[in-house]
Amino acid sequence: MDTTTSAPILTDHVPARSNEHVRSRSAPADAGWLMDRAVSRAAGASNVDGNSVRLLRDAAENYPAWLEAIAAAQSFVYFEAYIMQDDTSGRQFADALMERAHAGITVRLLYDWLGAVGKTPSRFWKSMSDAGIEVRCFNPFNLASPLGWVHRDHRKSVVVDGTVGFITGLCVGDAWVGDPSRGIEPWRDTGVEIRGPAVADVARAFGRVWAATGAPIPAEEFLTAGDIAVMGETSVRVVASEPWRARLLRIDEMVAGAARETLWLTDAYYAGMPTHVQALRAAAKDGVDVRLLVPGGTDIPLLRPLSQAGYRPLLEAGVRVFEWNGPMMHAKTSVADARLSRVGSSNLNIASWLGNYELDAVIEDVEFAECMVQSYLNDLENATEVVLDARRRRRAARNVPPRGETSVTSHDDQQKLRKHRRHDRRHSGSTGRGVAGAIRLGNTVSAAMTEHRVLAASDSRAVALGGAILAVMAVVALLWPHAVALPFAIICIWFGGAMLWQSLRLRRNTATTAIVRDEVHREPRVDTTPPG
Repeated sequence: MDTTTSAPILTDHVPARSNEHVRSRSAPADAGWLMDRAVSRAAGASNVDGNSVRLLRDAAENYPAWLEAIAAAQSFVYFEAYIMQDDTSGRQFADALMERAHAGITVRLLYDWLGAVGKTPSRFWKSMSDAGIEVRCFNPFNLASPLGWVHRDHRKSVVVDGTVGFITGLCVGDAWVGDPSRGIEPWRDTGVEIRGPAVADVARAFGRVWAATGAPIPAEEFLTAGDIAVMGETSVRVVASEPWRARLLRIDEMVAGAARETLWLTDAYYAGMPTHVQALRAAAKDGVDVRLLVPGGTDIPLLRPLSQAGYRPLLEAGVRVFEWNGPMMHAKTSVADARLSRVGSSNLNIASWLGNYELDAVIEDVEFAECMVQSYLNDLENATEVVLDARRRRRAARNVPPRGETSVTSHDDQQKLRKHRRHDRRHSGSTGRGVAGAIRLGNTVSAAMTEHRVLAASDSRAVALGGAILAVMAVVALLWPHAVALPFAIICIWFGGAMLWQSLRLRRNTATTAIVRDEVHREPRVDTTPPG
């Protein structure tokens, strides 16, 4: 299995529209035109017209739609999953993909190494490979590249025959389905089905990551937007984020700056960077109704302060923060001014913005946005609002009362919430939220150390926690120096050995290249010996 840990070097450009005239620099510009151009440049992709788009909530709507499309495949299936577990749900999709492979359909499956660790055994992938599916693993751990594991393929997408595509936040696993017999609700998540010319961009996004793991997909297999029939009137922009491109970060900040009335966000592992936090604060202070719906706080005592770190600066600016009462809120969505929507795999944190391959659909359509708004309001019926009042930290979000009103979550709801979180802990949701909180804490501590932004009184707790952690580490280093020196020495040996190994490989590659060039450019030898 051929893999690589480095992101491919790709060239972005936004093609000019042939029907646009040259605008004078001094002429007044249309705000909509400027915004569309700015988003196109940030996303590395233009709007594609003529699509039919359907919002899909949870596994109950997503999984059947995926399976139906896979069963109808006549040419190829591209299946990209960050996590695909070896459980009932995972085996259901494996069987569906293997059935298509047995029927002679080209099936390509791409999974992420880190997403599969501890969840999916190698025999699961081998069974599909033996059935004729092309299975590739993205970026497996490599001792020679100590930090190479940082870049992940966090995308979740399905493309069938180049005419129907799915962009989603759902992985494949029983946690997304739940267990009604045991009273366990499914994880809350969101996806979108696209039919029409924009599917060409979804397929090419898959192809770019596929090429990063080995031989590329033949160019003739891809359809262009012009090859795909118009299926509706919705414009879709497919944002295929790649490491260090910050495509979605720029879009998120532009949307926060342009929103006039509402900006409603849902995120699974929120850990906003300072620039994004300031964009949300500025919008809220300007009168925009900014809301952030996140998973419920972790029930692990050590991680509880971390999971909620960073909310106070938002709350003080007028941003409303809600915590989901179910087992896990895994959706990654936004809707601005009931007009511009986003659905996909990107979380609002540095890993998704700068470190991972992500895939999102940005849709500017009033009818679709109305569905997003209604879905958001339905979610708030099962959420609890975080407030600044020290005597009453949270209030139930049912009917979303305006600021100033308070209501207390019922005892039954509290019991239900604790039950969900106990189950959620076994599925790593609590730990993930704790890590996101740790990142938010790190942002505040970094600001305190470098003074790259002005800290408010609300940051005092996070700064104190960071200082306490550093003080404890200092005491450990003084009392038990070997406890610090040994790990540090191991890390230095590992990183140093990896750099020496890479240097050796580069030298070998340089020598091989020089030999090949010498063979190519060597003058042919002429035999001057007189015939005998």
